[in-house]
Amino acid sequence: MNQVRISKLQAYLAEHPNDSFSLYALALEEASDGNVPKAVSMLENLIHLDPEYVAAYQQLGDFYQKLNRTEDAVEKLQKGIRTARVQGDLHASGEMQAALDELLT
Repeated sequence: MNQVRISKLQAYLAEHPNDSFSLYALALEEASDGNVPKAVSMLENLIHLDPEYVAAYQQLGDFYQKLNRTEDAVEKLQKGIRTARVQGDLHASGEMQAALDELLT
C-alpha cells in the first residue's frame, strides 16, 4: 500500500515538482517505508525550495534524532522555531521547543 502512495506522489511531483505539500508527503511515505535517510534528503531539499515550510523543520528534527545526529536535530529545531514564530505559528513553535528542550536535557 505504501508503494502505491509513493508512486502516486512521484507521478504528481513529475508534473508539479515544487509542490511543497507533496514533497513533504513523499518524504513521510519514504520514512514510513523505512528509508529515513532518503526522507531526510528530501526534506532538506524541500527547505531549500521553500524555507517557510515549518513542518519540514519539525520532521527533520525528529528524523535527525532517530539517526543520532543531535547537532543537526538541534539546528533544524531552532531554525524551525524561528520560522514558526515569524509566521505566528505558536503551536508549531511550542511543539518544536518542547522537542528541543527534551533533546537538550
